[in-house]
Amino acid sequence: MSNETIFSKIIRREIPADIVYQDERVTAFRDIHPQAPTHILIIPNKIIPSVNDITPEDEGVLGHLFVVAQIIAAQEGIAENGYRLMVNCGRHGHQEVFHLHLHLLGGRDLGPMLAR
Repeated sequence: MSNETIFSKIIRREIPADIVYQDERVTAFRDIHPQAPTHILIIPNKIIPSVNDITPEDEGVLGHLFVVAQIIAAQEGIAENGYRLMVNCGRHGHQEVFHLHLHLLGGRDLGPMLAR
């Protein structure tokens, strides 16, 4: 198994987090430094350090991340106007925690994806 992360402790509820969804495959919780009115991290319960560490056996859980994102967007009331899903990978991608996570951002117009 890969190294433990702060997210592992959130999954096991060893440290506090505002968990909005959890099942046997994924956990979702509010980001402590939100970049939008709604900013939720959706993570696999299995530690996958980054996109570069995904294996074919991870396909099911990765698809489930997107299904859960859709569920949460509806629950949060942001599905109709739209939202952004984002995954950072590595140093240049500004990945801060090396436990794969999908950012769900919404609640306002998020503007263009990248500065031009």
